[in-house]
Amino acid sequence: MSNEINNNNKVEVGFIWQITNDVLWNAFKKNEIGDVLLPFVVIRRLDCILEPMNQKVRDAYNNFHDKVAEDKLDPILRKAAGGLKFYNTSKHTLNSLKDDPRNIEINFNNYLNGFNPDVRDILDNFQFDKIVARLIKNKLLYEMIDAICRVNLNTDKIDNHGMGYVFEELIRISNEQSNETAGEHFTPRDVIALMNAIIFAPEIAELSQPGIIRTIYDPACGTGGMVNLGKKYIEDALFGNSDHKPVIKTYGQEINEQSFAIAKSEALITGEDANNIKHGNSFTEDHFVGKHFHYMMANPPYGVTWKKDEKFIRNEALNPAGRFYAGLPRTSDGQLLFLQHMISKMEREGSRIGVVTNGSPLFTGDAGSGESEIRKWIIENDWLECIVALPKDLFYNTGINTYIWFITNKKEARRKGKVQLINAAANIEKGTNGSKKVEHIFANPMKKSLGNKRNQIEDQYIAQITELYERFEEGEYCKIFDNDHFGYYQLTIEQPLRDKRGRVQTDRNDNPKPDSKKRDKENVPLTADIDDYFKAEVLPHVPDAWIDIDKTRIGYEINFTKYFYQYKGLESSEKIADEIRKLEYGNTTAVLLNNQVSEDEINYGNNATEEKGIVDLLKDLLA
Repeated sequence: MSNEINNNNKVEVGFIWQITNDVLWNAFKKNEIGDVLLPFVVIRRLDCILEPMNQKVRDAYNNFHDKVAEDKLDPILRKAAGGLKFYNTSKHTLNSLKDDPRNIEINFNNYLNGFNPDVRDILDNFQFDKIVARLIKNKLLYEMIDAICRVNLNTDKIDNHGMGYVFEELIRISNEQSNETAGEHFTPRDVIALMNAIIFAPEIAELSQPGIIRTIYDPACGTGGMVNLGKKYIEDALFGNSDHKPVIKTYGQEINEQSFAIAKSEALITGEDANNIKHGNSFTEDHFVGKHFHYMMANPPYGVTWKKDEKFIRNEALNPAGRFYAGLPRTSDGQLLFLQHMISKMEREGSRIGVVTNGSPLFTGDAGSGESEIRKWIIENDWLECIVALPKDLFYNTGINTYIWFITNKKEARRKGKVQLINAAANIEKGTNGSKKVEHIFANPMKKSLGNKRNQIEDQYIAQITELYERFEEGEYCKIFDNDHFGYYQLTIEQPLRDKRGRVQTDRNDNPKPDSKKRDKENVPLTADIDDYFKAEVLPHVPDAWIDIDKTRIGYEINFTKYFYQYKGLESSEKIADEIRKLEYGNTTAVLLNNQVSEDEINYGNNATEEKGIVDLLKDLLA
């Protein structure tokens, strides 16, 4: 079975099904297929890349392994491997293992132990020893090695970019088999492409300077797609033909062991420093304490609880120098924790951040709540630059409304004190003869859906959305507001408590007691005068009300839907009548309304009562 790549880098992954059907189907459940195939694909890729260098590595190992310390041996072996950051010192390859079927188990173990520590760490996180044990138990180890050797993963057949597609397809297909969600592991490339276009749009001149070194970080990196594609965008899309490409270093942290193993594999294969990819919880095990990054991007999980980390996070939130001092969201959703975590890692000379969220971080939480306080902190510090509302059905695991927040501490002068909102979720209704079809303005439907992903932001739409961002002008799909537009005073309106006779109850200072049952809240824009608002909007309706000033809170929310709402007036009765004439109810209604026969001549048929009632109703409407 071969693996082929065509000119547009579309990867054929039919080998997945071939190996599944030929080797694994009777020994592993559907939801376990990916657990087996992913590490074997990684090993096969490494095996193919190392093939031309194997003999040099073995010679270097034999010459130096008993003469130099282990820490000195590693750079010697890397040099023998042509500068690669991985190598194998055993006398075996995957293909050579097949020459000795009787000793396949011992030799395969020797082969795995020949890899350098970074590769062995990857295999540990795949829990590869358990997989191998099950293959041995089912007498399938030889068959599995034989099958994977028929997959050509040489670099002349598939480049590193293509390998990313192989990993994505493996994850997507295996999770479909187990009814899990591929979106927990990676973000669609069209969404990442849009994020890259906007993050790096203002950076081209700076990145063009000679000797530039920049860092990209993702605190929920999954399989590493965002940072890898961010680097590729800079190197290829922005500086493909330049002799002075900036040096881009990628960093990431991932809590899921399998996703971490894939991310570290990609870093190793593409020549990145695999030690920059860390395993663990970014909240409680931050492996980059004190480190700052020029660019950050993430698609953190939506609506995932941080209850098990609550004690640690609440303790850090008490520290003014901690990451979470601005506020804590409810424990059922940690998205705003990721935002604060990333903001804490901004470079002083300037960083740009892109974060995908659902709608919750925009408006959840009343004034004074943790969510509102975090929004207030971000906006009042003038870090929120832009939010893009994305078309629906872009993600593999959800069809809900999604947004990209763009945050920076290096706003252009024209953007200072302002927030730009772009409505790329806008759609239009099209149709003829009474039929209506909703079409996205900035996305096209895919020929074949992938999970919940039914739409795609194609290149021309990415260019249009980026142009809206760069033009920075108000229009149908773009709104620009001052920072304080999103803030409001939340007033507590009290009314007097009355007894059964209607007399106002007072306290010992002769002030009226408030009636808690009539207590109300009013949100007043920060730009408004509270007294004027109260006199105009409250007192005419409740003349004896007052504001409890001590309970006044300042809140912030971003009501995206309200800002882009367009009122649609009711259709005229003439148009409604015209539409009705186009309808048909057993031919009866249309015939009558077009005056082809009189009502007395109509044969109402089996549904006489119902049909006559409709005709009478329509006649009254059209009268």
